[in-house]
Amino acid sequence: MQNFKNHLFAGCDSGYEDARYVVFGVPYDGTTTFKPGAREGPCAIREFSWNFETYMPSYDLNFADIPITDLGDIDTSVVAEDVMADVYAMVQEIVRDGKIPVMLGGEHSITTGAVRAVQPDCYVVCDAHLDLRNEFRGTHYNHACTTRRVLEEGIKDIIIVGGRSGTKDQFELAKSLTLYTADEIHKRGMDTVIHEIREAIGKKRVYLSIDADAIDCCLTPGLGTPEPFGLTPQDLRDLIKVVAPQSVAFDYVEVSPFDHGQTATVAAQLVREFVAAHAKFSS
Repeated sequence: MQNFKNHLFAGCDSGYEDARYVVFGVPYDGTTTFKPGAREGPCAIREFSWNFETYMPSYDLNFADIPITDLGDIDTSVVAEDVMADVYAMVQEIVRDGKIPVMLGGEHSITTGAVRAVQPDCYVVCDAHLDLRNEFRGTHYNHACTTRRVLEEGIKDIIIVGGRSGTKDQFELAKSLTLYTADEIHKRGMDTVIHEIREAIGKKRVYLSIDADAIDCCLTPGLGTPEPFGLTPQDLRDLIKVVAPQSVAFDYVEVSPFDHGQTATVAAQLVREFVAAHAKFSS
């Protein structure tokens, strides 16, 4: 029979029971503060995932051979608190079943519900913004508050990579965390920073979150809150390869696909990189 493309992530051919990795989307951007569009992110990431060969030479494996399924998208509410509750329930079920959740955003606020379900030892986030506001525009679940909410979950071991935007108060609060600004990374080199992160996480259970705007907006312009002078896709790829094996959950958020596909293409490939690195190197 002829093969047909579908609207799910390419290579997700396993059923839920057999899958080790579970992809799902959260098409929500209800607290977006600049340009809307992140609700279209999950669809765009999936679309561009069909662009790639299944063989991944860096890992010497075929992506289609990895037991991975795609459940589709959560039917999201317009109320931020309800979205967090839905994400929490979804991730809790996936983790309870012994699988690795791979969440496609949507705006960064959705990470709060996922982290609450996972309760990792360490939270590693690549983001242009510190996201340490207590509240913004009337809600504690604004996408500008995500790292603050994670901190309040009792997760004190937080590593922010690529941060370069926030209020003075947020930068003061970040001194109690581990912050590698984009300027510091440019000066010291990504390899040095990754080595330090590797030492810091050890064998801890890590939640890895990638906000698309960690990358310089001149390279991937499909962003709701673009910031220049950021990281490169290669920087994130190198970090993912090291952090993925220790990760118990992963998300890629804040893709607003109003560009020519650059941002969704990078996202799709980095999702593949996470799954491949975890499948290859995790114990």
